[in-house]
Amino acid sequence: QVDLVESGGGLVQAGDSLKLSCATSARTFSAYAMAWFRQAPGKEREFVAATAIRWSTFKTYYSDSVKGRFTISRDVSKNTVYLQMDSLKPEDTALYYCAARTGGANTDRPDDYAYWGQGTQVTVSS
Repeated sequence: QVDLVESGGGLVQAGDSLKLSCATSARTFSAYAMAWFRQAPGKEREFVAATAIRWSTFKTYYSDSVKGRFTISRDVSKNTVYLQMDSLKPEDTALYYCAARTGGANTDRPDDYAYWGQGTQVTVSS
């Protein structure tokens, strides 16, 4: 069992930045593929970004809607994954979830992730 706790959400204006954090209880944090998803009211859960170790380095993967604006990273010493969100838009408004899976390549499918946090709300006003 891996526990995930997100933080850092809030209400901001369009163009502002936010940094989300996801603290994990994973013992071998480096071995886990980590991802961020989001879900807006009335919409399906949407992939945002992922990071997984491949050939001894962490690879990242982004949805087209956030590429160039969001950055996923991890601090192995803190067992924490981050999502830096810049140039926020009103359409980024959603509940943001952290997810984890044991090993494997980056994937954008929610069903591939076994562990989920409770989510942190991000609201971007125009």
